[in-house]
Amino acid sequence: MKTIEQEQYVELGIGHETYAIRIQAIHEIIKMQEVTQIPNAMAYLKGVINLRGKIIPVISLRNLFGLMEEEYTKFTRIVVVNHAAETVGIIVDRVNKVTNLSDIQPPPDRVGGISGNYFAGIGITSHGLVGILKLEEVLLSN
Repeated sequence: MKTIEQEQYVELGIGHETYAIRIQAIHEIIKMQEVTQIPNAMAYLKGVINLRGKIIPVISLRNLFGLMEEEYTKFTRIVVVNHAAETVGIIVDRVNKVTNLSDIQPPPDRVGGISGNYFAGIGITSHGLVGILKLEEVLLSN
């Protein structure tokens, strides 16, 4: 009998879609703040912020996935992740909750018009599907 390992993830929302990042990769979640733009940067690289004396780049998951820009709301957050000795902020529309995912399927080649390379898998929950982000691909774009 196969044992199912449950991992903890933080569920994020972009528009009507739900994504997740492994909780171990998340350094902290902060409210949206002023982002200093960088000239001639890619559209998804929103700029940099000063996080307690450390300058970190901030990317927009919405822009990276080719979605229309929307006004930031009181729910907009910057999810600060640590990956490969790098700290990067990811702007999301909202942070939903911490969840356990045990039923994870391999991602298809494309997920709703987004390259499947951005996903480590698709989690199946009682309230729908959750795209598990593959940080090395999401951050490699930047």
